[in-house]
Amino acid sequence: MRQWITVFNREMLEYWRNFKWIWVPVIFILLGVTDPLSTYYLPQIIESVGGLPEDATFDIPTPPPADVLMMSLSQYSQLGVLVVALMSMGLISGERKSGAAELVLVKPIRYSTYVTAKWAATSVLVLLSLIVGLLASWYYTNLLFGEIAFGDLLLTLLFYSLWLFYVVSISILLNTMFKTPGLVGFLTILLVILTSIVTNIFDHILDWSPAQLSSYINIVLTEGAIPNELWGTTVVTVLLIVGLLTLSIYTFRAREMA
Repeated sequence: MRQWITVFNREMLEYWRNFKWIWVPVIFILLGVTDPLSTYYLPQIIESVGGLPEDATFDIPTPPPADVLMMSLSQYSQLGVLVVALMSMGLISGERKSGAAELVLVKPIRYSTYVTAKWAATSVLVLLSLIVGLLASWYYTNLLFGEIAFGDLLLTLLFYSLWLFYVVSISILLNTMFKTPGLVGFLTILLVILTSIVTNIFDHILDWSPAQLSSYINIVLTEGAIPNELWGTTVVTVLLIVGLLTLSIYTFRAREMA
């Protein structure tokens, strides 16, 4: 356990040194407030760029608060996933390529300790960034569009964070398979996109796919109830995360021993 904490603290310190504790939360805050502000001030934005042609009308209905918060989640599902993939693409692959991983493992440190500590540190950074981003989105949504209960925000945070942890787990697995960070980042984004595409095509079968989390969260926000499918999706997502981490450990051990 002491070794695990040492590797975890080392990773957290590294995030301070490369300013990830600054720029990742800042990006998540910007992604969270972009849609509430741009949607509310859209008429003024249109007017400032020249307005509409003469006699043209543009009636913009005010979206309900739940829809505005879901817009922010959509930003995280697109640009947020891109940020997570870019910040995590060199976690292990970069150290394997430079030889730093061998220096750490010779201590000796168990492969499981090395992999899970890096996953945990990255997940903490992603979770805290998501928290501040959703809080910013929730604040402006309540201020400009209407109230969303804080309890609903907590449920949104709880369930949606699993999707980003799933993305981190995919990146960790690819980190153990390849030594090129750019390739890891590209394949992470590709696999996430494929997960969403396959889920959309076979949504009548893949009710418990991780990519369904956002749609079920929308039900929570609009109806105030947690659908049974969300619990099933949560269990499947957690099992997939555990499976990806287990496979990452075995893959990393096999690559290093080879």
